[in-house]
Amino acid sequence: MEFTAETIAGFVQGEIQGDPGARVWTLAKIEEGTEGALSFLSNPKYEQYVYDCGASVIIVNKTFVPERPVKATLIRVDDAYGCFAKLLELYAASKPRKTGISDRASISESATVGADCYVGDFTVIGDNTTIGEKCNIYPQVYIGDRVKIGSNVTLYAGVKIYEECVIGDNTTIHCGAVIGADGFGFAPNSEGKFDKIPQLGNVVIGNNVDIGANTCIDRATMGSTRIADGVKLDNLIQVAHNVEIGENTVSAAQVGIAGSSKIGSNCMFGGQVGISGHIKIGDRVKLGSQSGVHNSIPDDRVYMGSPAFQASKHHRASAVYRNLPELSATVFDLKRKVDNLTRECEK
Repeated sequence: MEFTAETIAGFVQGEIQGDPGARVWTLAKIEEGTEGALSFLSNPKYEQYVYDCGASVIIVNKTFVPERPVKATLIRVDDAYGCFAKLLELYAASKPRKTGISDRASISESATVGADCYVGDFTVIGDNTTIGEKCNIYPQVYIGDRVKIGSNVTLYAGVKIYEECVIGDNTTIHCGAVIGADGFGFAPNSEGKFDKIPQLGNVVIGNNVDIGANTCIDRATMGSTRIADGVKLDNLIQVAHNVEIGENTVSAAQVGIAGSSKIGSNCMFGGQVGISGHIKIGDRVKLGSQSGVHNSIPDDRVYMGSPAFQASKHHRASAVYRNLPELSATVFDLKRKVDNLTRECEK
């Protein structure tokens, strides 16, 4: 599809600086822009590329003041990154959508599939399962018995959803994710072995949730593991049994949350954060990458490190840690001098 700068400016409510008739038909990063491409600049670190960028149209913040002439047509907006994200959504929505139910899919006679759904090859849909309208279910997806899936849900290839789990509207689950596998529940017995504890609960996922590839969310021992509306989980994340994650919390790759922990709303977790079991993380908490959290954290805190503690103290501690070799040498030198003085005094 092809758009003019004028059309784009109207969509994002921006101000044009340059040729309103400049045409674009593809998207590109600011450092890779070519003729016919639409790009954006929001991070000042990339400003160097805007002057030689070959893109036809570039979206910039209204506060951007160029140091020298820019060849491209500029569209000035309040939030260049946010506007470009909206344009990406528009571009994605314009792509052709697969339709129809494959003859090679296996769908139980007792299952209900809503109108205008796509179901790909070798997908399995179990007994008494309900799927809403306008869902996209790609090949080799497994959906177990008595599962409830809302409308406009996308399940990419290889997603596995175990029995009795619930998925809300407008949710996307990427390839290889597993929803509702057994929680890690075992009890030691008198023989020194482990007896499996039956995992009888389910997983309940809200609306507008995104779950990355190969992420696993375990079913509850009893009750439900709950992922609230608006949660965004990256790839390779582990959410254990009976965990609850509040609305609009986001987690980067390889986060692990142990059983029965409660995570608040609007939290942000960096990559490889580890959270131990049976603790509570408050609302609007931010955890730096590789933080190891062993105790509950109240609302509105920023923690880093392993074990994690408040970021302000962590920065100071890190400054000391980086200088430990020098500090160690200083301490040993002072000890030597004190020992020498002590010996002199004893004479």
